[in-house]
Amino acid sequence: MRWTQTLLTTLREAPAEAEIASHQLLLRAGLARKLTSGLYTFLPLGLRALRKVEKIVREEMDRAGGLEILMPALQPPELWEKSGRITAAADVLFQVKDHQDRRWILGPTHEEVVTALVAGEVQSYRQLPRTLYQIQTKYRDEIRPRFGLMRAREFIMKDAYSFDADEESAKKSYEAMTQAYRKIFERVGLAALQVEADTGVMGGASSHEFCVVAVIGEGEVVTEEGGSYAAAIEKAVGRPVERKGGEGKLEKFPTPGIRTIVDLEKKHGVVAQDQIKTLVFTNGKETALVLVRGDDEVQEVKVGKVLGAGYRVAAEAEIKVAMGASPGSLGAVASTLEGKKVTVVADLGLKGQKGMATGANDNGFHFKGVEVERDLKIDQWADVRKVRDGDISAGGKKLKVSRGIEVGHAFLLGTKYSEALEAKFLDPEGKQQPAVMGCYGIGVTRTLQAVIEVHQDKDGIRWPASVAPYTVMLVTLDLADPAVKAATEAVIASLDKAGIDYLWDDRDERPGVKFKDADLLGFPWRVTIGAKSVAKGGVEVKCRRAGGMEMIPPADVGVWVQNKLAV
Repeated sequence: MRWTQTLLTTLREAPAEAEIASHQLLLRAGLARKLTSGLYTFLPLGLRALRKVEKIVREEMDRAGGLEILMPALQPPELWEKSGRITAAADVLFQVKDHQDRRWILGPTHEEVVTALVAGEVQSYRQLPRTLYQIQTKYRDEIRPRFGLMRAREFIMKDAYSFDADEESAKKSYEAMTQAYRKIFERVGLAALQVEADTGVMGGASSHEFCVVAVIGEGEVVTEEGGSYAAAIEKAVGRPVERKGGEGKLEKFPTPGIRTIVDLEKKHGVVAQDQIKTLVFTNGKETALVLVRGDDEVQEVKVGKVLGAGYRVAAEAEIKVAMGASPGSLGAVASTLEGKKVTVVADLGLKGQKGMATGANDNGFHFKGVEVERDLKIDQWADVRKVRDGDISAGGKKLKVSRGIEVGHAFLLGTKYSEALEAKFLDPEGKQQPAVMGCYGIGVTRTLQAVIEVHQDKDGIRWPASVAPYTVMLVTLDLADPAVKAATEAVIASLDKAGIDYLWDDRDERPGVKFKDADLLGFPWRVTIGAKSVAKGGVEVKCRRAGGMEMIPPADVGVWVQNKLAV
């Protein structure tokens, strides 16, 4: 492909709204253009890279036994009402109306649709297992789209759905899909961690995220140093470094003006780890206190699992009504909770702790000398804290918290959707049973940008060969020179014969401009054809990643690149 015949304009400066490197390079390298917030048009180079990612996804899904289908993006809301997600996922659903005032949903995912499909197609256990997948445009009503393709309103996703006759078979399908995911991310050039994750609104028994460690990641990933444990922050479990603590008599003392953990430490010398942090949650009818160590944070997803759906952080006015005191003076000392209808959940990290301080439920007063199990009213112990860098794993190793980009997710759903949408089959005894399901998503467009985020330097993108828009950037200098023209034709013929895709920069531009654009676009190899190298009988071949330069005869370039790709 000639540069002058494609649609490609590079930018020297990134648009102001591009906050992260991969978003900037997506635009600067002419891969995509923004239509409006959260919506992007793929240009020829970007689409070529996207199609290569899709090709790898298809190959591995087919190899794992997946059957490709294509379902409508427009979905009837009745299906979502049956599953219950019309309410649970309401904040992300795009809902539209037709000319007859009938509602429709632009699908962010397809569990309901595929389950309804299987309900009509599968009648017997002999038709199971089956795994169906598609690569489809999805829609999500993002409140704040950002980071380009990372959080967009419209995106391309591969979603797969497995249907099995029993739990054991479902686990085998799940393992086959997660193994395929590991291969996919390895082939596109991403070191994706498979981490334990929360099931969220999808539901199910278990799930795993596939995350790429990156400083711009919107999520957090917890890994064990030198170990195999890995989990998303919402699911991660670890114990804090032990505090020294101490004995003491329960004693109430004045703390006027104290509103925060930091205030109590600065004005009264009680360090954060010696305090008990008390947070109030409510579902509008009932109130719960959640207790963690003062230097810890509450993990709200874990709290939701313990308290149940519908609980949220209480507003200050609600706190005053329920507790008779303001934030900053709250606590769970048993004597101060008499007459108050509250449930108290304490983090496991507080077990056995002594010599601590907590609010007295009396504005301007705290207790010191608190022995947690002696003095507090605790209804339930649970892991509700957010794991921190340096915590200790169950195996006794240090935990590390990193930012991560989620590029894939797998869920073992069980029968939640098959029961709601009646996807049932006859077992060997002739009894109807609901299919056991799993679902598996890969953000294809997000994966493409994650590749750019991971593989870039100060000069531009450094594409892995597997997903680069083109394998070779062919840069011709001295276009009017007959010898250069002949060498260019020889290089092109050799690349065509070897089946190597290339973009030929045939513009009438200065060498410096061409070289800067070649580095920005970042194809794996740059072949430079100029009068000086041709006079020496060769052309210059430079590896974008390694940076080394070799002189290769024009007719041998195709085979040379082919051999490099085979390594």
